[in-house]
Amino acid sequence: MSLMHLVRAPLVAALIALTSLGATLPTAALAQASAPSAATPAAAPTAPAAPTVTKEEVANPYGVEAMWKDGDLITRSTLIIMIIMSMASWYVIFTKLFEQHKLLKSAKAAGDSFWSAGSVRKGADGLDEGSAFRFIAESGLKASEHHEGTLVESIDKHTWIGMSIQRAVDNINSRLQDGLAVLATVGSTAPFVGLFGTVWGILHALTNIGISGQASIDKVAGPVGEALIMTAIGLAVAVPAVMGYNWLIRRNKSAMERVRAFSSDVHNVLLAGKR
Repeated sequence: MSLMHLVRAPLVAALIALTSLGATLPTAALAQASAPSAATPAAAPTAPAAPTVTKEEVANPYGVEAMWKDGDLITRSTLIIMIIMSMASWYVIFTKLFEQHKLLKSAKAAGDSFWSAGSVRKGADGLDEGSAFRFIAESGLKASEHHEGTLVESIDKHTWIGMSIQRAVDNINSRLQDGLAVLATVGSTAPFVGLFGTVWGILHALTNIGISGQASIDKVAGPVGEALIMTAIGLAVAVPAVMGYNWLIRRNKSAMERVRAFSSDVHNVLLAGKR
């Protein structure tokens, strides 16, 4: 064997080994690249977004506005009457509360300053102009000063002063009672006015249903329920009027107790000659 054969054989073997190694390297590299890394965590699956629910708003075709637009002359007149009754009752409630507050304030002023004065005249002059207690004191003074030499001279002085002061007290009581009849009237008639509006509305609705020939639930329940609003309005008008009437009557009673006590004391003082 020659030297060339000895050198060629190892070279050929080395070339064959390198060729086989080159063929396997790309395949292993691709497999290693495609395999997920053990150190990198897998991404968590995202939850699907919740669907948005849209609430559909349905317009109410019935109500006070629809009743006013679709109502006839009687329906609208009934509603206007109840509105006027409600306004009148609230006006009376607020004005009478103001008058009662003014009277109770005058009672406190009379108790603080009137009886500390030297005479009835000085005490009356110290009270507010237009005060109920000043009116009582001046009525008693007038009766005691103009008793002699008149047609009432035959009446004894005690009786004449008492009669004059009692007239003043009755006048004040009458002023306090003004307007309460409005509350009593509204409280007793407003439910029936509302009931009349309901009956008329139901009759109107049933007549329209009979003419159209459709008696489905939407054609019956809507107009009938709309007519029942009149009854609710009548009750809403009547309840404040009744409660206000009872409350004002109770406050009037408390105020008149102070007025009568003051008038009795003024009567006794005038009879004693302290003018």
